Amino acid sequence: MQIGSSQYDLGSVGGQSLDGSFRKTESVISSRSGTSSKQGFKATKEIARSLTDIDLFTQHLEEWVTDHSFMSPFALDELQNLDFALESVLFQQLHRMPCSPQSTHTSKEQEFLALEDFLHAITDSLWHSLWDENGPSPYSIWCPRYSGSKFYTVEKAIARRRLDSLCGAALVSRNESDPHVRWDQVVHFAVYRHNIINENELTMSSSSICKALFYAARILLSRTLSKYTSASNDCVYVLVLDSSFGGVVKLEGDMGKLELVSGNPYLSMVNWIINHAEVKVSQVDRIWNKLGNANWRDLGCLQIVLATYYSIVQWCGESRRSITSLATDHGRRLHQRRVERRLVGDSEKAIIPVDYDAESVKIVEKHIQDHRLKLEKGEILELEAVEDRFQIQELLQGWNGCCYEAFSLEFPTEPLMLYVGAHPTRLEPSWEDMSLWYQVQRQTKILNIFADQGICSKNLPQIVSNGRILHSGTCTRQSPKGRCDHPSCGTPILVVHPIGQPLSTKSIPFTSDDAIRCCRDCLSALKSAKSANVQHGDICPENIITTNGFYVLVSWGRAVLDDKDTCPAVNLQFSSAYALQHGKLCPSSDAESLVYVLYYICGGKMASQEQVDSIESALKWRERCWRKRVIQQYLGEVSSLLKAFADYIDGIVGTPYSVDYDVWVERFNKVVDGGRNRGKVVEVEHAVRVEDVGESSGIGDSS
Repeated sequence: MQIGSSQYDLGSVGGQSLDGSFRKTESVISSRSGTSSKQGFKATKEIARSLTDIDLFTQHLEEWVTDHSFMSPFALDELQNLDFALESVLFQQLHRMPCSPQSTHTSKEQEFLALEDFLHAITDSLWHSLWDENGPSPYSIWCPRYSGSKFYTVEKAIARRRLDSLCGAALVSRNESDPHVRWDQVVHFAVYRHNIINENELTMSSSSICKALFYAARILLSRTLSKYTSASNDCVYVLVLDSSFGGVVKLEGDMGKLELVSGNPYLSMVNWIINHAEVKVSQVDRIWNKLGNANWRDLGCLQIVLATYYSIVQWCGESRRSITSLATDHGRRLHQRRVERRLVGDSEKAIIPVDYDAESVKIVEKHIQDHRLKLEKGEILELEAVEDRFQIQELLQGWNGCCYEAFSLEFPTEPLMLYVGAHPTRLEPSWEDMSLWYQVQRQTKILNIFADQGICSKNLPQIVSNGRILHSGTCTRQSPKGRCDHPSCGTPILVVHPIGQPLSTKSIPFTSDDAIRCCRDCLSALKSAKSANVQHGDICPENIITTNGFYVLVSWGRAVLDDKDTCPAVNLQFSSAYALQHGKLCPSSDAESLVYVLYYICGGKMASQEQVDSIESALKWRERCWRKRVIQQYLGEVSSLLKAFADYIDGIVGTPYSVDYDVWVERFNKVVDGGRNRGKVVEVEHAVRVEDVGESSGIGDSS
């Protein structure tokens, strides 16, 4: 969609240096690029100078906003992590927000004082909790009357009788040497209105979104033209609030693509927003309750806090303590509260002390730290009954802290993969330990099924040994399945061969040869598993390893043994559509997941975590990709055989028809072993057969 005609071509505009000049390109066209850069800078400056009328801006943009549906800037798991991380962070608010329906004396003075305190409480609490515990916050709250006006504190605006014209509040990064506040110092902006929601529905009104985008554009323009700011000039968060509700608007895009259209700054900015920027709008939720207190732990406030956190990260870099690291302590804090309130059951008293004092807290923390067995390099493990002995080499990354490289003392030249599980008595307090159960106990069951049925493939892991750790000293357990006080007593382990690096650690994209070989090897593994009526259920880059030139499908703990087995993992990016929708696998589920992996390793654009933050959005992404043949067309650029395989899977997705692994393994074997050209030669040799399966998709024909 293009509004007006382009007056300037800013495709070669360079970045602005710290002294305000533009870097010169060392090439034969440097003079022409320099001229284009100057034109682009002049055009951007003209747009920034003239973009002052918010009503005119809204007139140009509101129709597009009304007709457009926006994604949220935050994934639900981000907000949940923030909720867990902020459990120990104390937020306060000095002034309560007057609520219009309940208050008969609502004044703008009270509202802006409360808004100022609200933003101060968020910023100061985040800064002292995550960045600098002792130092003062480098941010303050200032309020402009309109986009080109001076900034005032609320007190000064009240004293000068300019409060009625304030449009919102800005979180500003102050420069102590400069007494004036400029727009390029704004970290994020909070638009304040009396009603931000659509009538009869809890969504942000189009006028509120337009107003937020106006100030977002104003901030991005100021950052782009600034000689001083070091913050990102391609992304800004704008908070939108009234006396009850709140939400967030995010504007992101490359300002180098901003063009002056027909000499009209409003058309120019609107054209950039529509064609070159990404707009995201959160859902609207309550910020203050009926009494006027801030709902700090509710969705509305969490969105405001997370937007503030990301805005500060843009200016100061990552925090000293990350949201993720604090969220992982949620389980420990929860258990500590149970201990403090004497909610621990009798069966747990032998492990966790109930008396609440300083010493007991230390013991609780030590117990949580010891909850997962940690092994050191050089440590030797001996298994009960089988008496196998293994020496630990190193912890392998990307395996949930439970997998090590190890060597058998009998055959010390062959590296092995050693999984450390969790004792059944430890599964209840921690959901994470259930994943260890799948990795060790249940995977042991699946791999033993393969071994018992004589299934042996270089593309499947093979059990070397499994059992429970035999610890040193005297064991005082009361039953064979019990455990004593020793931290490793009864802990199950699984040792498999071979060992390798997950695809998730490899550089993307793969070559055509590697992608074809990966597909062939995974199909071979699935073919072997199918002979035992086993489906993998969790195919993703983390569960495919590469070693000695071939690929192995590992992590069979989530495998499905029959139709009633509903334990496949849910992976929003790689699980099959049937698994997401029904919680179980259909015959083509593993092959469908493999297609997504192939698309990923070949460099295809996967949906981000923000785009697929729910099962519904993940299903929509899959439906859109198959309907528009995005995956087949992309894989066709890599290999016609990979495209044909994707076409074949497209035709049987969600049906009761099983994958003909024999035919496809044979086809991939001919290409891999023959070493022939992966392009048209394959099409010619298998023209009839590939056409039969490659173009049989009813979904694909709808493009």
